[in-house]
Amino acid sequence: MKIGILSDTHDRLPVIEQAVERFNAEEVELVLHAGDFVSPFTAMPLAKLDGEFVGVFGNNDGDRIYLTRRFETIGPIHLGYHTFESDGVRGVLMHEPKSIDALVASGHYDLVVYGHTHEIDLREGPCVVVNPGEACGYLSGRATVVVLDTATMKPELIDLRI
Repeated sequence: MKIGILSDTHDRLPVIEQAVERFNAEEVELVLHAGDFVSPFTAMPLAKLDGEFVGVFGNNDGDRIYLTRRFETIGPIHLGYHTFESDGVRGVLMHEPKSIDALVASGHYDLVVYGHTHEIDLREGPCVVVNPGEACGYLSGRATVVVLDTATMKPELIDLRI
């Protein structure tokens, strides 16, 4: 199974559209968004995903009620953090990097996903850590997402055009 991972899209619709196209082309079955959608209209391109969608709110997501409403048919957006299991992978999804090392050391998770820093962080091991960087590309000048194959647990960083 393939999992698509993105974060910090910050309303940049053309890049979100590229991410969706890439995830669909890669036959991604689950997309994790680690927060900072910002506006409810980001639901429009994400509605075109072929796979399931799960997100968490970020610190810049202002209108959480309308974001939740716009994503009702796409997938849930959770407060704080969200734990999940998919294809035998036990994961936790969050926006801000809280207790990453403790989560890794706990042995309870195979995958820890976070955002917020706008910096790429890919760590392989018994517990894979993924911060896909910023999909928006506003701070770094680089728009990135990740595809993770659960068979190999190797994260593939993908650069998008900005």
